[in-house]
Amino acid sequence: MKYRARLFSWKKPFDTEQTEELFLKAVRENCRFQYDHCKAYRKILDYFGFLPEDLKECEDMERLPFLPTWVFKNHTLFSMPERRMLIKATSSGTKGKFSRIGFEFGGLWNGLKMVLRIGRWRKLFSLCPVHYIVLGYKPHKGNQTAVTKTAYGATLFTPALSRTFALKMKNGSYEPDLEGVIAAIVKHSKGHFPVRFMGFPSYLYFVLQIMEEQEIFVKLPKGSKILLGGGWKQFYTEQVDKQTLYALAEKVLGVKESEVIEFFGAVEHPILYCDCPRHHFHVPVYSRVMIRDVDTLKPVENGQIGLVNLISPMTLATPILSIMTDDLGILHEGKECGCGISSPYLEILGRVGLKDIQTCAAGAAKYLSQEEKG
Repeated sequence: MKYRARLFSWKKPFDTEQTEELFLKAVRENCRFQYDHCKAYRKILDYFGFLPEDLKECEDMERLPFLPTWVFKNHTLFSMPERRMLIKATSSGTKGKFSRIGFEFGGLWNGLKMVLRIGRWRKLFSLCPVHYIVLGYKPHKGNQTAVTKTAYGATLFTPALSRTFALKMKNGSYEPDLEGVIAAIVKHSKGHFPVRFMGFPSYLYFVLQIMEEQEIFVKLPKGSKILLGGGWKQFYTEQVDKQTLYALAEKVLGVKESEVIEFFGAVEHPILYCDCPRHHFHVPVYSRVMIRDVDTLKPVENGQIGLVNLISPMTLATPILSIMTDDLGILHEGKECGCGISSPYLEILGRVGLKDIQTCAAGAAKYLSQEEKG
């Protein structure tokens, strides 16, 4: 996997223009591996008459059959024995169903290089110890979700003096402990070390609301940051716009907007999308994003709304080379941002909300069912 290794070793994390040919070669290399080692994936490509060698030009990636995330929520697709996978992670789960994704050593090594480069660019690493407020799940042996692993992993960006979790296991299920979070915030605000928040924006908003209502206003130590990811999930009806959340954080915690950093990602597409200082998700060299028309599934021009199709050759263990999400989004020209990064940036608008998305990979379900019966 020499092209994949070269891609994830690229020094400039947003140099998409100079890595087009390299990215194509890495995708073709990954596609060939998946085709040779995952029988179900091979049948899907055969069904659409597509071979890895058909990826000759960058435009050919438009024709690469993509798999909707619901495929992984209903079927387990691996391209190597589980004993070769160092980590297996799951999605949060929708109506009891969740994706199960495996990662081999090479994929994890690529991911580490990606995180180091993106983290250095966004100044996430520090030798100064901090107190962590994790606005998510406290790790538990029965919880293998990627969002839990990611949130805990982010507490390794700096030496951790303490970790306070918003969701704790009690009597076999997770329960929120917002009072405990608020108590920790007040305690740490009186100290000298920075505080870092990591996790769901919904729980940050709930905590800030309670503190504002109870007139609990603090000034966190210099260097404190708020890192957000994971979306609003089941609390989408309570969702507020970013500026409202940023303003409330500065009012209650004394943390300025410039110290708020957001992330976007998915277990089926484990690429780190970290916002720029203007809070836009620029596409890094490790991935490409296509926006497809909801009805025709044909790629649309930048600036138009459609379904978000994510492509990355990061891992071999699972055929997640090209994924169709149920998110609606817009891909903007990088120059529209004004932060200096030329790479296009992705704006997520929300979920489609449709029960059944007709995709070009829909026919694959028949073959997957046959595989399981066989």
